[in-house]
Amino acid sequence: MDRTEIRKLAELEDAHWWYRERRHLLARQIHGMTPGRAVDVGAAAGGNTRVLLEHGWNSIALEYSEDGAGLARERGLPVLRADALALPFHDASLDLVVAYDVLEHISDDDGAVQEFHRVLRPGATALIAVPADPRLWSAHDVAVGHVRRYTRETLVPLLERNGLDVDTIESWNVLLRPVVKWHRRKSTGSDQERMSPVLNSALRAVVAAERYLPVKSWPGVSLLVRARRR
Repeated sequence: MDRTEIRKLAELEDAHWWYRERRHLLARQIHGMTPGRAVDVGAAAGGNTRVLLEHGWNSIALEYSEDGAGLARERGLPVLRADALALPFHDASLDLVVAYDVLEHISDDDGAVQEFHRVLRPGATALIAVPADPRLWSAHDVAVGHVRRYTRETLVPLLERNGLDVDTIESWNVLLRPVVKWHRRKSTGSDQERMSPVLNSALRAVVAAERYLPVKSWPGVSLLVRARRR
């Protein structure tokens, strides 16, 4: 992701419906887990790192780009600049790897998952989110530096052949998928733009409704995975 998009993300993520709901999803995923050592891979400005720290995890933001790492530091977060293909941690030293919207940016996604496996303790958890469905490919994907979108049939084998067992895989942003598909069909850049507070609140209400509806097996805009090191 280039510096313009990273700065957009940092400016938007505190209030934007998409980022706020994703932080809720992460908090839900770690609820009940015993806090330990964690890394937020591809942390950008560190929104998800803050969630981990607030819930008692000894967590660090790991970011490849200078701009993203700098923004996270400005927020007072512990930061490492490093590549997901060469994580700066000892073997079997972490209790949790969070990689939300990371793998789609990496040509060698097998190599990245192998690194997740290497640094996790046996039985430890990886929480992974990726954009779903190649049919939704658009100018947005190009603008934010994606190299692919995933399906369940491509994501699960990627994780399993590299030593992670999938506990759960869920679709997210299901209810708004038709709107996203329509919008991206006519868009010429990324979705990371400011919107009116009224529209922002309305979209957040719609996507938050998915917490209570049986739609997690339906086609969505993203896939969320909980996996364990074998």
